[in-house]
Amino acid sequence: MAKFFMNYFSFFFFLYRLVFKPSKNPKTFHRTASNIHANEGKLYHKYPSFAHKANLSKDQTLLIFNVEDALLKSPSLFPYFMLVAFEAGGLLRAFILILSYPLLCLVGEDMRLKIMVFVCFFGVKTKSFRVGSVVLPKFFLEDVAVETLEVLKKGGKKVGFSNVPRVMIESFLRDYLDIDFVVGREVKVFRGYFLGVMEDKKQSNAALETIIGSQGLGNCDVIGISGFKGSLQYQLSSHCKEIYLVRNADKRSWQRIRRDEYLKPLIFHDGRLAFMPTPLATLAMFMWLPFGITLSMIRAISGILLPYRLSIPILAYSGFQLSLSPNPSLRSSNTRKTRGRLYVCNHKTLLDPLYLSFSLQKELTAVTYSLSRVSELLAPIKTVRLARDRDQDSKMMEKMLNEGDLVVCPEGTTCREPYLLRFSPLFTEMSDDIVPVAMDSHVSMFYGTTAGGLKCLDPLFFIMNPRPSYNVRVLDGVYGLSSFLGGGERSRFDVANHVQSEIGKALGFGCTRLTRRDKYLILAGNEGIVNKS
Repeated sequence: MAKFFMNYFSFFFFLYRLVFKPSKNPKTFHRTASNIHANEGKLYHKYPSFAHKANLSKDQTLLIFNVEDALLKSPSLFPYFMLVAFEAGGLLRAFILILSYPLLCLVGEDMRLKIMVFVCFFGVKTKSFRVGSVVLPKFFLEDVAVETLEVLKKGGKKVGFSNVPRVMIESFLRDYLDIDFVVGREVKVFRGYFLGVMEDKKQSNAALETIIGSQGLGNCDVIGISGFKGSLQYQLSSHCKEIYLVRNADKRSWQRIRRDEYLKPLIFHDGRLAFMPTPLATLAMFMWLPFGITLSMIRAISGILLPYRLSIPILAYSGFQLSLSPNPSLRSSNTRKTRGRLYVCNHKTLLDPLYLSFSLQKELTAVTYSLSRVSELLAPIKTVRLARDRDQDSKMMEKMLNEGDLVVCPEGTTCREPYLLRFSPLFTEMSDDIVPVAMDSHVSMFYGTTAGGLKCLDPLFFIMNPRPSYNVRVLDGVYGLSSFLGGGERSRFDVANHVQSEIGKALGFGCTRLTRRDKYLILAGNEGIVNKS
């Protein structure tokens, strides 16, 4: 046994020396360091000094920065590739990537990048790849440093340079940071599928040279921001008037931007993972999955089959948090009503009507704009599908209100972020006893909503979280259209906007005019019509 361990460690150290020896060339390091310090007075500067520069001219300044070294605070790219592996390739591809992590720690930076690109992209359809535009921007934004964002606000035309595939970063840089040019490496494609191999760096370098040339070097000051170990500084040394170098010590002191500091609000995003999948967090997720699937089955069976007095304690004991803020003034106002009450909720997940029913401990009927057949069959409360025809839907809702209480989510789709979409005004014509309900939910591991995935799995992913929570707040009732002063077509929207505003104030959410159609066009490239089968 001792001989076996001796041979094993001998092989390990041999492999270690073989891998790391090329990267530890003293002459190369000495030459690099010498060049930087020799030119520091003329060309190179420490990054913090850039903060004291005045605003830059949009027409006369070209600002080139390295995305990994100068924009993102995190030193590792592994979480972003794990997002690609999980969301574009599935659970098996993500498992292969986490298994390869020990190997990634042994190889050099360039080889590490090649391995991650191959594992994440090989065999993925180019046509269906939307992770770069609908998943990654959220996580990139949460990792942007305040210090770099302030630099970008100073003006000038901006070029984002990166060694990662351009398909991962372009949408984030252009749509949320207003970057004028994006230079990244291309992933080779064959017959509509990614091959998992990137084009040579020379092509991205040539693209950068073309951008610099097109801006007219004679009339444009080129300023570069890169890391000490980044390759960007050497490519720009012949073009830049100044180059600012970011040290690791600088990045450790950086602060990540808050949501209210985003240049553009992030309202829509997709994907299942609700956490930054660092190696340790990803390992914890895979360890949790067997327990999570079992726990979700227990929660689902309890909620579907058991009465409220039994299911609610079981759900609470399993880690589910459900809080209710009732409105006592509504209890006595409905004693003499012959029709049901209309509850109007914002939409966080498909489970909104169910947990409102749990909170009130009463039977409700839910009307939905679209619901998969599987979700409809498994729902423990009565559900009615709307046809998106005003006359037909109004007759259906009228019939349901005559039978009992009704709950509707007039946004027509879910929104993960703290924003409310436009409320469809149909509900304002149905009743004079309208009760707004503010709903909010929180998850730590998986999102219970999706635009591009299987919607029938949305409830399962939500209850698979270790400690999912739902907050239900019943607000003061409002009058419907028939009691609204003024009447007319305009008042339908006034009542709907008033209800949206009240729910937004209760939750601290922003109110928007965006619709379900806007969401699905952005996230899935379609109008969000769910197949009934």
